[in-house]
Amino acid sequence: MKLHTLLKVLPLIKQPNENPEVIEIVQDNRKVTKGSLFICIKGLTVDGHTFAKEAEEKGAVAIVAEHPVDVTIPVIIVKNTKRAMAILADAFYEQPTKKLHLIGITGTNGKTTTSHLIDQIFRDAGKVTGLIGTMYIKMAEQILDTKNTTPDSMTLQKTFKQMVDLNVDSAIMEVSSHALDQGRVMGCDYDIAVFTNLTQDHLDYHHTMEEYRRAKSLLFSQLGNTYDHNRPKFAVLNTDDPASEKIQKETAAHIISYGIDHEADFYAKNIEISAKGTTFTLKSPEGEHVLHIQLIGKFSIYNVLAAIAAAYVSNIPMEQIIHSIESIKGVAGRFELVHGGQDFPIIVDYSHTPDSLENVLKTIQHFAKKRVFVIVGCGGDRDKTKRPIMAQIACQYASDPIFTSDNPRSEDPVQILKDMEAGVTGKNYQTIVDRREAIFYGIKQAKSGDVVLIAGKGHETYQQIGDQILEFDDRVVALEAVKENG
Repeated sequence: MKLHTLLKVLPLIKQPNENPEVIEIVQDNRKVTKGSLFICIKGLTVDGHTFAKEAEEKGAVAIVAEHPVDVTIPVIIVKNTKRAMAILADAFYEQPTKKLHLIGITGTNGKTTTSHLIDQIFRDAGKVTGLIGTMYIKMAEQILDTKNTTPDSMTLQKTFKQMVDLNVDSAIMEVSSHALDQGRVMGCDYDIAVFTNLTQDHLDYHHTMEEYRRAKSLLFSQLGNTYDHNRPKFAVLNTDDPASEKIQKETAAHIISYGIDHEADFYAKNIEISAKGTTFTLKSPEGEHVLHIQLIGKFSIYNVLAAIAAAYVSNIPMEQIIHSIESIKGVAGRFELVHGGQDFPIIVDYSHTPDSLENVLKTIQHFAKKRVFVIVGCGGDRDKTKRPIMAQIACQYASDPIFTSDNPRSEDPVQILKDMEAGVTGKNYQTIVDRREAIFYGIKQAKSGDVVLIAGKGHETYQQIGDQILEFDDRVVALEAVKENG
C-alpha cells in the first residue's frame, strides 16, 4: 500500500513529498525490514523513538512519531502513536474485523473458559473459528503462542487478517482491562461483548476498583451507538454482578442478561453439584431444559450461561448449543482433575484472584469428605493488596493451607509469603517456598476422602523466578508426586 493512501485515515496529517510502498507496519525495531513503516511507541521501560535511526538503517521507508527524530526518511508526527497505530493497522489490513463475527469477553474471572465454550459451540455448529486469549492464538487449525491475554493493536489486526485469509468466519477473544485502557482493541468491530464478573485484581495498575470497572466497560461503550438490523450488537451481562448495572448505562447495544441468583434472559435453577459434574435447569427464551454438564461448580454455570447467551444471539439453535455444552469435558488448567491412580481428587486450577480461589474452594466443599489441602501462592510484581486476602480465603475454606511460590518474578519469594501470612496471624498453615516441594508435601499428606487443590498457575508450563523462565507444570509435578508416593 502506498504511504499517501495509508495516511489518508489520519486526519490533519500533511502528506510527505515521498510516497514509498509500505510493505508492513511494525513497532518492534528488531522486526524492521526493507519497506517497513516504523511506529515509535513509548513503553514503560523503552522508548521506540530512540530506535528511529536504526529502523531507517534496516530499510524502513517512513517513521510515525510523536516528535521529530533524526532520520532522512519521511517522519509523520502524530499526537499519540498508540492511537495512530490502531487506525493505521485497521486500514493496512483492510478492516478485517468487519469481515468476522467478533465476540469479545472481559471480566476478572472466567474469560478463558467462556471463550473456549463459545469456540466449541461454534465449531460444532460448522463454523470456522479463531480464538485469541491467555493460552494461545488459534486460527482455524493453526495454534500460535501469545505473550499477552490481548495482543497490541498491530498484532491483533494482522492476526484478524490472517484469520480472514484462512476463511475463519467467527472469532472469539479475551479482552483484558489493560488492553482496553491502553487502546489495544481500538479498531476492532465487535458484534458481541460478554461481561463475566468484577472482583479484586490488577489494582497495582488500575489503583481503584472503580477505575478497573471503567476499563472493563470500554468494551461495551465501543460497541457503537447505532442500530444496524443486519448486524445487531449485543452486550451479554451477568445480572448477579453489581457492575453490570453501570455497564448497561454505558452501552447502546441490546442487553442480554444471564444469572443464577436473579432471574435473567438465561437463568439457571435447581442446581446440583457433584465431583462428576453439575446438573441444572436452564430457563431461556426457548423454554426450560435440564442440562447435565461435565464442568463442576457454580462458577462453571456462570461461564456456561454466558456462552449459551452469546451463541444464541449468534443464531445458533438451542438444541445444538445444549448438545455442545453437555459434551465439553473442560478447559486445560481450569478445575482440571489430575489422575495418577490416587484415591483422592487432585485439582489444578488457574485461580489467582481472591474471588476465583474462594469459588473453587466453595465448590470443593460440595464433595470433600475429609481434609482439603490447598497449595497456593501469589505472583510477584503484581497487586500486593490481594496477598493477605488470598491467604485468609485459603485458611477459611481449606483445612490444610500450604503457602508457596507462584511466579515470584523480580520479587523475593520469601517476602511474598510474608505478605500473605500478614493476613492470617495465628492461623494453621504451612509455608514451603519451593513450589515443587509444596506440591509433593501436600500430596504425600493426603488420604482417601481428602481433596488436593493446586491453585494459581493452571495451564502454565513455566515458573518465572528472577530473570529465569523455568519449566514447571503443576499437573506434571502432581503426577510425579503421586508416583513417588505409590
